[in-house]
Amino acid sequence: MSSQVSVNSLEWLQDRSKVLQPYLVTKAERGIIGKSRYADRLRQEIKKASEDRQPVLIVGEPGLDKDNIAALIHFNSAQRRSPIIKVNCGLIQTSGADLFGRAGGNQGLLTWLGNGTLVLNNIQELPTEVIPQIKQLLESQTFKPVGSSESDPDIPCEVRIMMVTEKKEPACSSQIEKQTIKVPALRVRKADIKPQVEYYIALFCRDRSIPKPKISDEALRSLQSYDFPGNLKELQLLVERSIVQSQGAPFLTEAVFWPSRSKGKQFRFNLLNAYPNLRYFFRSDWFPTRLNYWLILPVYTIVVTVLFLAPQSIDRNFALNLFWAWWWPLILIGFPFVGRLWCSICPFMIYGEVTQKLSLWLFPRQLKPWNRDVSERWGGWFLFGLFVLIYLWEELWDLQNTAYLSAYLLLLITAGAVICSLIFERRYWCRYLCPIGGMNGLFAKLSMTEIRAQQGTCSAECTTYQCYKGGVQKGEGLETNGCPLYSHPAQLQDNRDCVLCMTCLKACPHRSVELNLRPPAIELWTTHVPRSYEVALLFLLLGGAFLHRLPEIRAVLGWQFDLDSFLPHLAFSLLVLIAPVVIPFLAYGVMRSLHYLALLIKRYKLPFSITACKPRPFIQLAYGYLPLVLGANLAHYLRLFLQEAGRILPVTFATFGLDGLNLPVFTAHPAVIGFLQGTTLILSVVLNWILTQKIARQPWRSLFPQHLSSVVLAIGLWSVIVSQ
Repeated sequence: MSSQVSVNSLEWLQDRSKVLQPYLVTKAERGIIGKSRYADRLRQEIKKASEDRQPVLIVGEPGLDKDNIAALIHFNSAQRRSPIIKVNCGLIQTSGADLFGRAGGNQGLLTWLGNGTLVLNNIQELPTEVIPQIKQLLESQTFKPVGSSESDPDIPCEVRIMMVTEKKEPACSSQIEKQTIKVPALRVRKADIKPQVEYYIALFCRDRSIPKPKISDEALRSLQSYDFPGNLKELQLLVERSIVQSQGAPFLTEAVFWPSRSKGKQFRFNLLNAYPNLRYFFRSDWFPTRLNYWLILPVYTIVVTVLFLAPQSIDRNFALNLFWAWWWPLILIGFPFVGRLWCSICPFMIYGEVTQKLSLWLFPRQLKPWNRDVSERWGGWFLFGLFVLIYLWEELWDLQNTAYLSAYLLLLITAGAVICSLIFERRYWCRYLCPIGGMNGLFAKLSMTEIRAQQGTCSAECTTYQCYKGGVQKGEGLETNGCPLYSHPAQLQDNRDCVLCMTCLKACPHRSVELNLRPPAIELWTTHVPRSYEVALLFLLLGGAFLHRLPEIRAVLGWQFDLDSFLPHLAFSLLVLIAPVVIPFLAYGVMRSLHYLALLIKRYKLPFSITACKPRPFIQLAYGYLPLVLGANLAHYLRLFLQEAGRILPVTFATFGLDGLNLPVFTAHPAVIGFLQGTTLILSVVLNWILTQKIARQPWRSLFPQHLSSVVLAIGLWSVIVSQ
């Protein structure tokens, strides 16, 4: 009798093995690799799930080896010697007979499994007809074979259920007590990329008996900058392909990982990698410390002193010539190329930093932190108000030809920097309140250069955030006080918040910081967040280009009144500052009206049609005028630059009472100046059209009113700048 039982048991085991073999999971492929907090948490969750028989739901994006996590749970549990099978829910019969068996017929997988584990892979693809049966199994651990009657008893089941899905919680398990394991995507656990890569290299090379190459630092940073939509599967395939492409090379370089470039890194060229000497210069004491204290600070002090003590007209004061005929045109020309680079060597803030250091040495104390919410809400309007006052002061008191008033303007801005430095941490004045900084930040959006950092490298390698907070020397990272504007280069989305001081480049020990060439103004149609005070400043700068030509505007309009009278002069100045913004508002109103008209025609089925898209909010489209605003101001200052700047030598001699009549003078012919001014305005209009199209992403005909408004503004500027 016992021998007969043994034979029957053997036959049953053989039949069981035959039935389960296509679905059998023999082992877990690998453990959880990595030392990040995400990897540690995942290991803890697997350990906890291994301690009982409760159902488990494993959720995560594609390519995260979620079925391997199910195997780890099983093989770490007390039932590790029982079988575990994986069934793809998309292939389950709609009747469910393959799982539950048939009444009076073949047994299903649940019966053959005994107290083993069933992994339902891609449970979101489970046939709807089977959902009630799976729900009963999860709730009561019982099931009925297919074809059973209502009176037939339920069959108890000891199988442990694990469900794997790429989407939200499936309907069959929504109200059931279970353990849920959310597997983190690879893009949020960049610190685990290096050990994952090393594991895949070792695995691939061991299977093929070839030498293991090492991965270069540049290649690793390239991988860490990529988001891996395919997660671990994509990383494994990328590593295997790179080993094949390297053809036995001892190092895997960035060249063999060419697909691992994220969209955020497209159209960027890192100048620091291409020109190593540039990195060396920006990390040296020369930039900007020695440049500031040995050159900028003495020159600025001399300029302000000369503005007070020397003759007061621009033809006899070289400091006045430098300020209006050199500095203004050159800084406007520089914006499309180097953004806010001037702010890194700005003398206003140099005095602020010197004062801050001296005051802390004399009176040790804790400087006030920034109230970011209040500063973001009101700081921009404060600097807007200051710019209005500067424009009116410049026009009403003729600052361009009055040296001591120009000196007062410089000293007032310096005083603002000094006072804020005595109260607040770092460069609060530069970030929120400086009117020149506000203009610089606005025009810096058009720049073809940017400072950014590799987000993957920062999240994977960095734990100190020295570029942001400051700190002592670490590796190749130098000791710094942190970013003066409290901007982390990995989080930068806008050139407005970077003064190119290179503090982050000096502090970073991982070579994560990049100085990139990029398409000009690309942030305005990708990552940009519009701000109302920036739009107000933009149109104020447009009005300022007209304000500089007040006599010419009066002549064009034929108005007869005396600009020497204060109140008429003030009223006319305010009118000229405000009037240009009416044209963009009218253009936007026309676009909105055309859109509503098109909707009415469509609703009432009128016998004609108008094609007009709903325009984007005005606060977004307004940034399309930025090239025209920059071009208008540059066109105005070109005349000063090409006529007055070339007289710097005789003007310098005249400043000290010397005769400089025989010294060389470099000036352009009026026709050349007019040609360059006109070309600047025409190019600005074209760039205005292109940028508007990029921001709006709508058909040209829908944006025609705004394009036409830029032409109208350019014609107005031409009539008072070029034609006069």
